Amino acid sequence: MSNATQENHSSSVPVRRLPPWLKRPLAGCNAFGPTKTIVAESGLATVCQEAKCPNQGECWGKRHATFMILGDVCTRRCRFCAVKHGEPMPPAVDEPQRLAQAVEQLGLRHVVITSVSRDDLADEGASHFAECVTAVRDAAASVTVEVLPADFHARQECIARLCQAKPHVYNHNIEMVERLTPTLRPQANYRRSLNVLSTVKSICPEMITKSGLMVGLGETHDELLAAFKDLRAVGCDALTIGQYLAPTRNAAVPVQRYYTPEEFDELGRIALSMRFLAVASGPFVRSSYDAQEVFSKIQEAVSTDAM
Repeated sequence: MSNATQENHSSSVPVRRLPPWLKRPLAGCNAFGPTKTIVAESGLATVCQEAKCPNQGECWGKRHATFMILGDVCTRRCRFCAVKHGEPMPPAVDEPQRLAQAVEQLGLRHVVITSVSRDDLADEGASHFAECVTAVRDAAASVTVEVLPADFHARQECIARLCQAKPHVYNHNIEMVERLTPTLRPQANYRRSLNVLSTVKSICPEMITKSGLMVGLGETHDELLAAFKDLRAVGCDALTIGQYLAPTRNAAVPVQRYYTPEEFDELGRIALSMRFLAVASGPFVRSSYDAQEVFSKIQEAVSTDAM
């Protein structure tokens, strides 16, 4: 990136007007309605709705949805996130079965299951999460499962419990560069998140690990490269890079800068040069966006390496 571009990374003046490449057309696919119905009848939360994801129209139009288990109230207060926080209800005993049924009804081939943080529970929701994975795998053996849990405070027994359910991908986001984490994720820890990914590899070396970063929060180019290197150092296999978008007009954390599609392409090339198996980098990329395609790229890369 040019010096001018790097200087813009640390600009403290928020850019409020959306650039043309961040304006999306309304969903026009007939599958949106059926997806909405299946989600509503399941009684499950989705990150698509709770996090106000800009890709909801596109994904639901393809009958894709990212389910958010353990309720819709988070025990943490990340400043960039639209998910409700407070005191959550106990986990619903029938949630694993309702999740498995919804996955079957949608005809998903690859499902991403995420959750709110549940610091109030003894195992932070790890056992319930594992039960949800097992229920999906029992109901639809051909479906590949990607989990996107909270950090479990990097407790090995909690991570191991979820690994025992044998998801195909263990995804845990570092979210942002290290310098910004204490301010924007005050109950999280950058190094702890890296430790989660390292622990997964130590427990199950063959499991695919994945992480994601948001840009546009005031990070520098060098800080991003340092984050990429940190992820590779703990064996992270796949990376997603997307634009931070304030979830509400009066969001606590404003956008500092909008990256261009060309800059996302450049970041993607740099990450691939660091030997990630797969990288998705673009303005609308999110952890679960086109996750099936990212998983396919990982499988192709693994197959090529094995030849």
